[in-house]
Amino acid sequence: MKLNNVDLDRLKEFEEKGRKNKEELKKTMKIDGEWVLDNNKGIQFISEVSFEKGKQIIKIDSPSWLGGNGNRPGPMVYCLVGLASCFLSTYATIASTQEIKLKRLKIKSSCKINFSKTLGISDDPITEEVNFEIDAEAENADKEKLKEILEIAKQRCPAIYSLTNVIKVNAKLV
Repeated sequence: MKLNNVDLDRLKEFEEKGRKNKEELKKTMKIDGEWVLDNNKGIQFISEVSFEKGKQIIKIDSPSWLGGNGNRPGPMVYCLVGLASCFLSTYATIASTQEIKLKRLKIKSSCKINFSKTLGISDDPITEEVNFEIDAEAENADKEKLKEILEIAKQRCPAIYSLTNVIKVNAKLV
């Protein structure tokens, strides 16, 4: 059964496997990317991203004021898109598991990036906060219930967790 574009049968199956063996809940995400050294390509980074049913090429270019060409979204835009889509996915999934039929679910996201640390000018925080404005309406739930789901989504969203908890990053030259 699908509700709010969430396949609840597949989700339940995954959850049941995870309850029997928590290792089943762990999935490794991988990308391979390359910095484009050719000044004439008009992009700075390219990655072929694989997913269950195919592959997609993602091209990234920094804004011109940060040394790029401004021809594609920059890395931080992709971070914000990833964060916003992960949050709405979490929200929609929670609503669906509670049998709430959404009529609308939209997000406006913003964050102010301070590039002073990136440029070695100061040690100020790079991002002070991320702002979400969620526009949600349901056929069978009031605003209070939608706010409750919002709070649960803030706690469960993998992208929010990744931004708000220290996560070890290993980087090595090969």
